[in-house]
Amino acid sequence: MRKKPELTLLTTTLWEYPSQHYGKEMQGDQAYIGATPSYVIWNLLQRYTRPNDLVVDPMCGSGTTIDVAKGLGRRVLGYDLAPYREDILPADARKLPLDDASVDFVFIDPPYSTHVEYSDHPDCIGKLDALTPGYYDAMEGVIREIHRILKNKRYMALYCCDSFQKKKPFAPIGFRLFGILERYFKPIDIISVVRHNRTMKRRHFHTEAIAGNYFLRGFNYLFIMKKEGEKK
Repeated sequence: MRKKPELTLLTTTLWEYPSQHYGKEMQGDQAYIGATPSYVIWNLLQRYTRPNDLVVDPMCGSGTTIDVAKGLGRRVLGYDLAPYREDILPADARKLPLDDASVDFVFIDPPYSTHVEYSDHPDCIGKLDALTPGYYDAMEGVIREIHRILKNKRYMALYCCDSFQKKKPFAPIGFRLFGILERYFKPIDIISVVRHNRTMKRRHFHTEAIAGNYFLRGFNYLFIMKKEGEKK
């Protein structure tokens, strides 16, 4: 097992982490499929929030954002269509029970097409294929809602990955979501986060990728955006 890195602010646009969590405790649940590396959220909150700021995660998954935010002395609300634990509130990310301009920072790690079965809820965006317009229409609804709840001059971050499945076209989710984000927010930066997961460590996946002449997903996008006034 690799040694967990020291908690430090990263200064380049390439982030790589040898482990999912930091410290002796676990942030969120490492067994949760698609769990966000807690180092990513820690770096974002250190840069773009202050103690007692209100942080919101509209698709909270196993609660990683909640745990990181509380550890840093931030107020935090996590929502999900299918709450994984008791402190995650039930809500659709396209319609959050929050006032306009009431939130200091938003982090979101949405579904990347239909690769993961998140829930049986009929409104789950994870049931929408990223090769269809419906996925991007739904994600624009999420982004529009983030713009509504976020205070002016404050930041949000979206963590996502492109999609490729054998015998199907490539779906450049990152580029398409960034285009939607630009309609609502000012771009601040784009971070490339190196992916570490079980798939990347399995030799037969790499053998198949060579034989099939395709690439495994090796990084995630982290889009950092700022709200500046009303929608463009």
